[in-house]
Amino acid sequence: MTQDRRTTPPRTASGSGEGFLPDFCNGHNVFLVVVGAEFLSVILTLAQGFGADFWTRLSLVSLFIQWVALGSVAALCYARERLNRLDTLHSALIAYVTILAITLLFSLLSMWVIAHLGLEPGGVEAAPFVARNLIISAIVTALILRYFYIQYQWKKNMEAEARSRVQALQARIRPHFLFNSMNTIASLTRSNPDQAEQAVEDLADLFRVSLASRNFLTLAEEINITKRYLSIEKHRLGDRLKVEWQIDEDIDERTEIPALMLQPLVENALYHGIEPLTEGGTVHICIRNLPNAIEIKVANPLGARSDQQRHKGNRMAQENIRQRLQLAYGDEGKLNIQATEERYIVSFKIPR
Repeated sequence: MTQDRRTTPPRTASGSGEGFLPDFCNGHNVFLVVVGAEFLSVILTLAQGFGADFWTRLSLVSLFIQWVALGSVAALCYARERLNRLDTLHSALIAYVTILAITLLFSLLSMWVIAHLGLEPGGVEAAPFVARNLIISAIVTALILRYFYIQYQWKKNMEAEARSRVQALQARIRPHFLFNSMNTIASLTRSNPDQAEQAVEDLADLFRVSLASRNFLTLAEEINITKRYLSIEKHRLGDRLKVEWQIDEDIDERTEIPALMLQPLVENALYHGIEPLTEGGTVHICIRNLPNAIEIKVANPLGARSDQQRHKGNRMAQENIRQRLQLAYGDEGKLNIQATEERYIVSFKIPR
């Protein structure tokens, strides 16, 4: 586990200090810029007609646009931290002027190359050539910056919605669980005061985390709160509930993950898998250390098809976790579900 992953997990944009421009130091983004520049080269060349010199013109146009694109990427990468400290308007203006300045620079450089290598026998008029390049660059850059801004706003809205969902999940513990827990504690008060006291402490810790404003917990904290939850349910379900933990010894439990990822899945496993079964069953919780990620898996038994349908209910917690994984880790954050007639398995990965 790298230090960066532990200390700086993915956060929402509101706390990250990132601007609306993408990270142009990222190789994937650079590749997309190169591909987009090549598409623009083809379009501009086709606009001049498909003649005998098409491929020559395409090569020259492509070379020029790639120079401008990569030069702009390098400049924005270099100024990334400074731009992120500015507001959206000022960072957009600086990026806009920077790209136009780079376009002007490479236009003048192209004029010099053409003149010294004799690539255009008739010569190239400087003013129309430079003006055309600047106008095209101004239009394309404005459209791209507008697209980045819209994407940024969309991401902020998604993050705000995700935070609302996190708060709703943190503020929401099923009423039947609270009532059952209080009834269990009441019954234990006379028969086993020590267990009743422990159950009250477990319930208090569970609500303390559920109602807290923290969006991230360490893996150790997530495991602890899940064990507290299971301890309370064990008093209620008794021998019907069995739990098997499988945690790799080399797991770094300081890894931070979005809060309340494991406990709701275990709660679903009990509600949909253990409670409908008269004989109960075993919930398997597996936390594995993979080469590039930590995998968390929860499995529970299933009863007859009628029981499954009766307890299908509202899977809001799973959908909430799916969206938060996608938001925090992108395409690497996926919630996988495997359902058979006898077992229901939910798993996800925390990328390094």
